[in-house]
Amino acid sequence: MAEVAWTVRETPIGPLFAAHSEAGLVHVAFHTGPERAPRTAASVARRLGCEAVEAPEALAAVALQLGEYFAGERLRFDLPLDWSLTTGFNRRVLRELYAGVPYGSVVGYQDLADRVGEPGAARAVGVAMGANPLPVVVPCHRVVESGGGIGGFGGGLETKRTLLALEGVLPAPLF
Repeated sequence: MAEVAWTVRETPIGPLFAAHSEAGLVHVAFHTGPERAPRTAASVARRLGCEAVEAPEALAAVALQLGEYFAGERLRFDLPLDWSLTTGFNRRVLRELYAGVPYGSVVGYQDLADRVGEPGAARAVGVAMGANPLPVVVPCHRVVESGGGIGGFGGGLETKRTLLALEGVLPAPLF
């Protein structure tokens, strides 16, 4: 039976769970410390039909690139990604986001809907962002309201603000 390797990495936005399948990075989850990580890993493994194994060494490249990103040294992740936890419209939107919205920039929900050829689907883009299995790496924090609002975020608005400040989109918090 195939395995999914997982680990938890401490980051400036709190503990970050990462899981890697044979095909690539498959899942990232915010605020998943040691007490929640085994349940998250088991859930990912069930969805993939495999076993979960805690194996930080298998995610060394992921840990390195996350460290570089949070240090402001990495502008784009260069990891193999396993898109199997997302399908259809959500997958199209997330792939466009990953390929077409670079570090330090933002895109509106409506703009992203237009880019995937679904001009009436701005709300559905919001749903796709909320279902993103690869946040930070597939940068759903870069999707904002067209009127200038920050929009929602599954990792919490403070996390979104921190990520956007790291990328220079928002000013860094004063304290």
